Amino acid sequence: MSVFIDFTYLLASVLFIFGIKGLTHPRTAVRGNLLGATGMLLAVVATLADRQVFGSGLQGLGLILAGVLLGTTIGATLALKIQMTAMPQMVALLNAFGGGASALIAGAVLADTADPGTQTVVATVVSGIIGSVTFWGSLVAFDKLQGLMLPDNPVHFPAQQALNVILAVATVGLGAWIVADPSQLTSYGLLVVVGSVLGVLLTIPIGGADMPVAIALLNSYSGLAAASTGFVLNNDILIITGSLVGASGLILTRIMCKAMNRSLMNVLLGAIGPDSGPVQGADEVYAGRVKSTSPEEVAMLFDGARRVVIVPGYGMAVAQAQHQVRDLANLLESKGTEVEFAIHPVAGRMPGHMNVLLAEANVDYDKLRAMDDINPSFQQTDVTLIIGANDIVNPVARTDPSSPIAGMPILDVDKSRTVVVVKRSLSPGFAGIPNPLFAADNTVMLFADGKKAVLDLITAIKDG
Repeated sequence: MSVFIDFTYLLASVLFIFGIKGLTHPRTAVRGNLLGATGMLLAVVATLADRQVFGSGLQGLGLILAGVLLGTTIGATLALKIQMTAMPQMVALLNAFGGGASALIAGAVLADTADPGTQTVVATVVSGIIGSVTFWGSLVAFDKLQGLMLPDNPVHFPAQQALNVILAVATVGLGAWIVADPSQLTSYGLLVVVGSVLGVLLTIPIGGADMPVAIALLNSYSGLAAASTGFVLNNDILIITGSLVGASGLILTRIMCKAMNRSLMNVLLGAIGPDSGPVQGADEVYAGRVKSTSPEEVAMLFDGARRVVIVPGYGMAVAQAQHQVRDLANLLESKGTEVEFAIHPVAGRMPGHMNVLLAEANVDYDKLRAMDDINPSFQQTDVTLIIGANDIVNPVARTDPSSPIAGMPILDVDKSRTVVVVKRSLSPGFAGIPNPLFAADNTVMLFADGKKAVLDLITAIKDG
């Protein structure tokens, strides 16, 4: 039986690795997801067999089946009800579930073990700290994304970083207390409470613009918590799975930090974004130079365009305009226009947010171009249509070293012959600064809700 369990765990691990590999490209994402799900099914069955649950009687098996049924019901309900535009919130909740489960399981093992070894106790402490930080940090991220109670903007208060350091030191002290005397379960409860407060305080300073980094980092935390719980349970597959999630989440966090010109230390300290000097006000930047346009005028621009690039942003997600954007692209292509989509790595509220929305609308994967690939071609682009994006196309990132987004890689849309920006107003993006692109000589503004604007454009093109 032991050989069979080990072989099954090995097979599941291989499926996890190939599953993650498949998720790196839209064409193989569905297959990768199925491989990962199959690996998880094998891991669960093997673990139940290893723990002899199937022979433990109806009571033990009934509890397991009840848990599986409850989890399946919650997961299926969330998956069916959550809109694609709210997928970042879904990911935040999944991270929270993973972290919370790790902290609870580690605590239960500590309470149920008469004389736990050093490995078990240390792993329990790590699971408790990371799990509680992940759980409450992810719930804060969910709240900010959903707009329930906390503001979307960063929340700061005096001595915030000093308090975070004190709480971090307190968790280490409580962890040492638990290692010295594992029988004191009260100390583990205090550890979880302090870790929970730390999770909240580490996440509230993060604003909506930096939420992709926060989600990737919390995903890594959930994996590390699961790996630690694997050491608590002496379960190889949980250690492997948690390590894969932790490592991949950390790599993704690094990619996101690079895409936003943020350091990982800034993220860990909840102080994302460089210190900035005084920035120009909106009146000074725009100064009456903004040119408003109409769908009919934009349709005339499209009529003479050989190449069009569409830049989706969070405004497209809010307006749920991805299907209308697909129809617009198809209409332009039917008239002989080359159409591509420029995808910034942190457009939206999570890594790949725009890719997910456009994939839901059945936009051809080959038309989705990454920032580094499409930037050199903007000079040969007749019309760039921006739908609800702001900071990721703000040229200030290249020109003003004192700007909050200084050095952040952006889409070079300003190099296009004509730029059309679909936006409801001139309100700033999450960075809170005006965008000189809106007042550029080659830019016109189409003020409207994203979905309505695209529908009006489709009508104008057909009528023309």
